[in-house]
Amino acid sequence: MARKKTVETAALFAEPEGLKPLAERMRPRTLDEIVGQTRLLETGKPLRRAIENGKLHSMILWGPPGCGKTTLALLLAQYAEAEFKAISAVLSGLPDVRAALADAESVFGQGRRTVLFVDEVHRFNKVQQDAFLPHIERGVIILVGATTENPSFELNSALLSRCRVHVLESLTNDQIVEALKRALAEPERGLGEMNLQVQEDSLALIARAADGDVRRALTLLEIASELADEGRIDEGTLTQVLADRTRRFDKGGEQFYDQISALHKSVRSSDPDAALYWLTRMLDGGVDPAYLARRLTRMAIEDIGLADPRALSLALEAWNTWERLGSPEGELAFAELAIYLAIAAKSNAAYAAFNAARAEVRANGTREVPMHLRNAPTRLMKGLGYGKGYQYDPDVEDGVALDQQCLPDGLTQTEFYQPVDRGLELKIGEKLKALRAARRDARHREGQE
Repeated sequence: MARKKTVETAALFAEPEGLKPLAERMRPRTLDEIVGQTRLLETGKPLRRAIENGKLHSMILWGPPGCGKTTLALLLAQYAEAEFKAISAVLSGLPDVRAALADAESVFGQGRRTVLFVDEVHRFNKVQQDAFLPHIERGVIILVGATTENPSFELNSALLSRCRVHVLESLTNDQIVEALKRALAEPERGLGEMNLQVQEDSLALIARAADGDVRRALTLLEIASELADEGRIDEGTLTQVLADRTRRFDKGGEQFYDQISALHKSVRSSDPDAALYWLTRMLDGGVDPAYLARRLTRMAIEDIGLADPRALSLALEAWNTWERLGSPEGELAFAELAIYLAIAAKSNAAYAAFNAARAEVRANGTREVPMHLRNAPTRLMKGLGYGKGYQYDPDVEDGVALDQQCLPDGLTQTEFYQPVDRGLELKIGEKLKALRAARRDARHREGQE
């Protein structure tokens, strides 16, 4: 049973319903009306018990758009009989934060607390985030921050230490359909008075198009209701409404990096179907194709390397194809490349060798170039011994001066590159093994002499 609303939240719910969009009118007014989030809000769960008992804590609500973060913040204030104040980190600066905190102090002096809802809290900088700390500690505010980004990356540790992070999940298609049916049936807040005729398949189609966002689904339903012919939302109506739908993709946030990570790891795991799926997801979401080209080329170098040197050539050709053809024709080249990279033999031996050589250079600084390898363009340098004793490999037997030292002193026994027994590197490894053995024998003979 909900406690009585505070003045501000009651005023919010009391605004003229006809002026609000459907998604706002259908905003849940009790915990029981919330669709989804059963992991957090099912009867008996710790967060639900805390809300119902009015024993609240400052929290960060982390989840995708349209999963109920704002609704939950409103209900927190309602159940706790607290004032509700909302600011957006996109539109507000430090003066707005200070004004909201001053209002909260005034309310606190009257014996009440304020639920301060900060939408897109990750957009506040460190100074703005720090402004909340003393007010949280004193209990003046219950901070409820909403974010679509990973709090551990976007929020400072001081604020995180004073808040609990609750992860909200994207709604399933079935849960969204449930919300749509409620909106169609409700006469006062919803579309019940219109007596719309909608097939179950049509609701499922709207739910899929909403991609986990119940607010988006309700908006699509409202648009469809306005276009409905004689009270029927048919296939033609939905074709108009859903023509330009896009899937959830943030082009730079955590979802973006999760998807490119999934693509890279699918290629590395030699799963062409998964690689093609994640590539398509990113293209569908509006990723910059040039960024995708860079990452696919990196995969060809890092994960395939010399096991199949053709991968790098194909990556550059796909990149060039996209630059010549653009989208969508050029995207097929990326699809072919992703499939090829996934099924190609894998080796990170060259990548590991480069990292090992770089670590050696950084750890031990400048080692002298052996005298016989140095350039000697002047008579003085030749007189100092530069280039003396250098063997020109094409002139020696078998074309390799096996006893010639090329690494600096102190590194002559070092072997950075260790080819794997896959793809072309299997042959490279056999050749390199023979060369290294011959060099060791030559150095041994030279030492004996």
